[in-house]
Amino acid sequence: MVPLGWIPGVIGLIAAAAISLYASTLIAHLHEYGGKRHIRYRDLAGFIYGRKAYYITWGLQYVNLFMFNMGYMIIAGQSLKAVYVLFSDGHGMKLPYFIAIAGVVCALFAISIPHLSALRIWLGFSTVFSLVYIVVVLVLSIQDGMNAPARDYSVPGSSTSKIFTTLGASANLVFSINTGMLPEIQATLRPPVVKNMLKALYFQFTIGGLPMYAVILAGYWAYGSSTSTYLVNSVNGPVWVKAMANISAFLQTVISMHIFAIPMYEYLDTKYGIVGSTVNIKNLSFRIGMRGGYMGITTLVSAMLPFLGDCMSLTGAISTFPLTFILANHMYLVAKKPKLSSLQQLWHWFNVFFFGCMSLAAGVAALRLIIVDSKNYHIFADI
Repeated sequence: MVPLGWIPGVIGLIAAAAISLYASTLIAHLHEYGGKRHIRYRDLAGFIYGRKAYYITWGLQYVNLFMFNMGYMIIAGQSLKAVYVLFSDGHGMKLPYFIAIAGVVCALFAISIPHLSALRIWLGFSTVFSLVYIVVVLVLSIQDGMNAPARDYSVPGSSTSKIFTTLGASANLVFSINTGMLPEIQATLRPPVVKNMLKALYFQFTIGGLPMYAVILAGYWAYGSSTSTYLVNSVNGPVWVKAMANISAFLQTVISMHIFAIPMYEYLDTKYGIVGSTVNIKNLSFRIGMRGGYMGITTLVSAMLPFLGDCMSLTGAISTFPLTFILANHMYLVAKKPKLSSLQQLWHWFNVFFFGCMSLAAGVAALRLIIVDSKNYHIFADI
C-alpha cells in the first residue's frame, strides 16, 4: 500500500487476487490433462511442451520458492529481533544475528519433518499462530488509528520514481499471493482433485484472503506512508501482547517455510534414492547434510540481503509473472485449443502478451529499485 496509495493500492489488491485466482483455475483444470495426473509444475510443462520446458519451469519454480524461503527467514529474524528490543535496554544484537538464530531453528525443524504429510498437526499450530498475529496487530492498529492525528497517505518520491515503484509493487503483489507450486499442492487432495482444488482456490481468494486484507488496510489506515514493512514494529500496546504477536509470527514462519522448501527436499531425496525409515542412519545423515546445507545457504543470503521488498519485486517479475500468468495461459491455450473458440484463443493470447510486457517492465523497475537502494544499504545491514 505504501508505494501505491489508497485507490491504486486497493485496486491492486483486488486485481492481483482476481487474476491469480483465474490463472490458478487454469492450472487446476490441467491436473489430469492427457489422462495422467501431473503432480509437479515442471512435469505438466514438460508433458505439454517437451524436455526443455521441463527444465526452464524447474528453474523458475525454484527461484520462486527460494525467494519465499528467504522472505520467511527475514521475517523470522525480524520477529526475534522485535522480541529482543522489547525486553532489552541495549541494542547490541543486530538483525543478521537473529536471522542466523532463525536459520538454526528452521534447519532443525526441516531435519525433523521428513515429508509434507508429516506436517499435518503442525499446520494446525501454524493456523493458530497466524490467528494470534492477525488478531493482535489488527486490534492494536485499529486502536492506534482511532487515537492518532491525521496521517500522511501520499506516495513518496518523484513522478518518475513513482512509476517504477508502482511497477515494482505490482510484481510484489503477485509474488506475495502466489506459490508457484499449485500442482504439488493439488497432488495431495482427495478425488475428485480438480473439483476439490477449485473449491479450495475459491475459498482462499475470497474468505481466506480477508484476514490478510484486513491487516494490510488497517495498518495503512493507522500509520499511513510511515507504516513499517513488519507491521508489529509500528503498533503500540502492552509489551507482553506485542511479544506474543512476535513469537507467533516467528513460529508460524518456521512451519510455513518448510512447505515452500519441501519441493527442493523432495527433489534431493528422489535424486539420491532416500527411501524407507526416516530414522535410518543413512537417511537421517542425508537430511542433516542436505537440508542443513540448504538452510545454511538460505540463511546466509537472507542475512546478506535483508531488504526483502526489492528482491521480491525482481522475483515477481522474472519468475512469478512467467510461471503464474504467462505459462498458465499459454499451457491452457495449447492443451485446450481444439475446444476453444476464436474469441477464447484471442483472450489467452492477449493475457500472454500483456503479462509478458508486465514482466519485462516490472523487471526493469525492480533492477532500478535495487540499484537505488544499494546506495542506502549494505550487506548484512541492520534494518
